[in-house]
Amino acid sequence: MNTTPSKTTTPSTTTPPAGTTDPAEGSADAVTEEATAQDSLVKDPATDSPAKDPAPKDATGTPSDAADSGTAPDDLAGQSDDDDDDALEPDPFDEARHGVGAGAAAVVSAALGVVALTGAWTGRVAAERETLIGQIQTSGGGSAAQQISEIYGDAWHTTALVNGVFAVLALLVGVFVLVRPAFGAPSERPQPTWVRAVALAGVALGVLGVLISAGMYFDLFVSLPTAGVPAGG
Repeated sequence: MNTTPSKTTTPSTTTPPAGTTDPAEGSADAVTEEATAQDSLVKDPATDSPAKDPAPKDATGTPSDAADSGTAPDDLAGQSDDDDDDALEPDPFDEARHGVGAGAAAVVSAALGVVALTGAWTGRVAAERETLIGQIQTSGGGSAAQQISEIYGDAWHTTALVNGVFAVLALLVGVFVLVRPAFGAPSERPQPTWVRAVALAGVALGVLGVLISAGMYFDLFVSLPTAGVPAGG
């Protein structure tokens, strides 16, 4: 009889060294990561590319980025149209200010022309002064022709001279208004029609006043009265 005890073999329960992983656990983790990657990279059947998360939507269900990108060009286009309309539409204040100085000068020219034809108080005062001077000079005695010339003729000529000065001023101002657009900085808008019309009227009145004043001063229209020869002289 064999009395030697039999040997029994037991499975090895040796603990693996530190820093190493169990092959079974490693394979399980790899399978789990692969499944997660496949779930995250779900492909779109239409584009055959990984599907992406849709754009965030606002409360109304419309993507905020798409709304901003869609409305921004419209806002810019509307703003540019408004700017173009403002640029094309004339400013009423600019229109009102345009031609104010030229219009005032044209009115002054016409008024000076009227004064040259009708006479001014300055001409009347100057004529009365010449009359007074003539009376003083002939108070000590003098012939009738001398009295007519000193008292009446000088006053008449002085009135004609003053009216001629007003006529020349009217002529110069009117001509200046008419030729002003041809000099200086060019204007974007032409001179208003009414300004040219009034300035032209002032020029016409000025020319007429100069002619009448010259005729009065040189006694072309009416000559000075002459004293008659005394009877029996």
